[in-house]
Amino acid sequence: MNLTLEEIQNFKGKYPKQLWYLFTIEMWERFCFYGMRGVLVIFMTDQLGLFEKDANLKYGAIQAFIYAFTFIGGIFADKILGFKKSLVFGGIIMALGNLIIAYNPHDLFYFGITCSIIGTGFFKPNISSMVGELYKEDDVRRDAGYGMFYAGINIGGLLGGALCVYLGKYYSWSLCFLAAAVVMLIGLITYFFIKKSIEPIGNSPLLHNQESTRIKKETIVIVGALLLLPVIYFLIQNSDFTDYFMYGIGVVSLLYLGYEIVKLDRSYQKKVIAAFIFIVMYLIFNAIYEQSGGSLSLFAKDNLVDNLLFFHIDPNIINNSSNSFFIIIFSPLVGLLWVWLASKKLEPNTIIKFGIGFLFLAAGFFLFYSLRFFANDDGKSSLNLFTFTWLVITFGELCLGPIGMSIITKLSPKKLFGMMMGMWFLASAFGQFFAGKIGAEMSEANTGGTLTSKLIAYTDGYKQLGLYALIAGIILILISPFVKKLMQGVK
Repeated sequence: MNLTLEEIQNFKGKYPKQLWYLFTIEMWERFCFYGMRGVLVIFMTDQLGLFEKDANLKYGAIQAFIYAFTFIGGIFADKILGFKKSLVFGGIIMALGNLIIAYNPHDLFYFGITCSIIGTGFFKPNISSMVGELYKEDDVRRDAGYGMFYAGINIGGLLGGALCVYLGKYYSWSLCFLAAAVVMLIGLITYFFIKKSIEPIGNSPLLHNQESTRIKKETIVIVGALLLLPVIYFLIQNSDFTDYFMYGIGVVSLLYLGYEIVKLDRSYQKKVIAAFIFIVMYLIFNAIYEQSGGSLSLFAKDNLVDNLLFFHIDPNIINNSSNSFFIIIFSPLVGLLWVWLASKKLEPNTIIKFGIGFLFLAAGFFLFYSLRFFANDDGKSSLNLFTFTWLVITFGELCLGPIGMSIITKLSPKKLFGMMMGMWFLASAFGQFFAGKIGAEMSEANTGGTLTSKLIAYTDGYKQLGLYALIAGIILILISPFVKKLMQGVK
């Protein structure tokens, strides 16, 4: 029996049962995404023969396109397809992209990646948006729901981050990409099993239109997305053009956001402006944090020993999965900490939590810098300290990641849910874009050609990033009273 939206939102207890269904689907998508992210620069340098600078730039371009199309996919889900159809279309294209690479990794890599970009753009924003719709606008349980969702999907990140690196480096690159395709298909199958339980959520916004009109509009969107495949393929192959694309979509998105803000009443205008401040700071956070898939992958590949405590493990597996591992363990504990602080009336507001997140991020990158002091004569440093640093950075992410998605849905009017979640992911796109450029500069700074010179060049870069994170954190804490006023009581 299909439930009404009101019946779903009037759930008893802390979490609606639909939350578990949605995070199961997202878990498999995260497996696919983190598995792919963790092997990109390794595959491009070791198998395709790219220099580290070029691999960083291509990595930044690929990740930027993925998140940029998430913004576009969010708009089309809002206006035409609905969350459900967008999810299915995106999932199919993602799985197809990985199957193409698995068939011939060396010759079809960029074409398969192009499919993954389009597919992720249509898949990614919709699960998070549907989680928001499980709750009434004033439901205080929403933060807990997003916190649990955030922890749960990192199970996929942990498994994908470890397994894809392991399969690719030690067995077969085809098997690596095939694993990503298979789990994406599992996610789609899961969706078809549970879709009746979320029936009122995510349906097409054009249901009131004539069926022929609705089908025509949906077909135009899907065909248009497929026609973009050769364009994205060209842009990835010629990453110099990425700048034009990114700055172009940045200007267009800001103009579109301004257009939507003007149509809102003054109360919602202030809330959306507050949401935009969070989005900008999330962009800066990602430009620093997302060295994980680029320069830190290359650093882990060459400049770390493989001894962690009392056993041996590939440093790239640690770099790609330790963050998810720590999130799974500590996300519930951080959530309990906020609840305890709230009971003592000491819980910091959301903008200060963002500031604290930046301070942890700064501490982490200063620790990455300190790896130069623990290096051996071969230019290889401590995997133990590297792993501990990811623990520190994870606490920073837990201060803004889960509550970030929640605060955007709280501050956004319902009709702009998809677009504002798209803007959140667009901030990630620009973060990835700038992260790739920063990583490329680190590679260029390595003029010595030895592992020791690479250690010095990369850790110098990490020290600079730590300084930028520290400044951003202090600024956020200082402007918190102003942002709190714009939020008008939203917590």
